[in-house]
Amino acid sequence: MMHSIRFCTVSFHARPPPRTRADPVPTHLTHFDEHGQAHMVDVAAKAETHRVARATGTIAMRPETLATIASGTAKKGDALGIARIAAIQGAKRTSELVPLCHPIAITRVAVDFEVVAATSEVRCTAQVETTGRTGVEMEALCAVQVGLLTIYDMCKAADRGMVIGGVRLLEKSGGQSGDWVAATA
Repeated sequence: MMHSIRFCTVSFHARPPPRTRADPVPTHLTHFDEHGQAHMVDVAAKAETHRVARATGTIAMRPETLATIASGTAKKGDALGIARIAAIQGAKRTSELVPLCHPIAITRVAVDFEVVAATSEVRCTAQVETTGRTGVEMEALCAVQVGLLTIYDMCKAADRGMVIGGVRLLEKSGGQSGDWVAATA
């Protein structure tokens, strides 16, 4: 059995992307120490505050696939119901998937799916909350990704060409850095 290996070239641009109105100017990347080694950020000295993050993303598909999802008649069952549970599980397990994320005692996860017939896609929005020393942005983003991947898994037999995209943080609140809201797209 032959395996092919693809190499990816990563390029770094001299100019960073434009900052949104609420972005503080970073002085350094927190997941690297003074020697450039990756490490988990020490949050012991941070105050416990109520923290909230909201993220979104979409999965585009053929109109007939969207109709199957909307009607709840996918071969594997209720795709949106299963995807909601998967998204919640994704939020809870983020620290197991993203190496430098802290395990967080999540206090709430809310996941919504919107069927958008005009663009033949499903939009997932997840809101994650905690009272703790570090934020839940990664948990919200992970929830969205896992929810959308679950829709793909449940419907791939009918439509392997589905496209997941537009996954991004919409807003976050709490903590030292305060509130942040994404610029409108």
